[in-house]
Amino acid sequence: MALFKRRAAGKPGEWYYCLKHGTVEEGPQCRAADRFGPYATREEATHAMETARERNQEWETDPRWHEKGPENPA
Repeated sequence: MALFKRRAAGKPGEWYYCLKHGTVEEGPQCRAADRFGPYATREEATHAMETARERNQEWETDPRWHEKGPENPA
């Protein structure tokens, strides 16, 4: 008896961006470490890399991450 059941091919309407293949998938087809999502629409999943770049830029320029104080003297 298996302790963990393997999830079926995902739910209709769940969209993912596969980093390994560079494609949009309906339902999780590739392993979790190789994908972004889920997204509500295919369009959102299509722009996953652009969204990630924008978020990374926001985080890199967020002054809260670069505050100087007792915990972060540099």
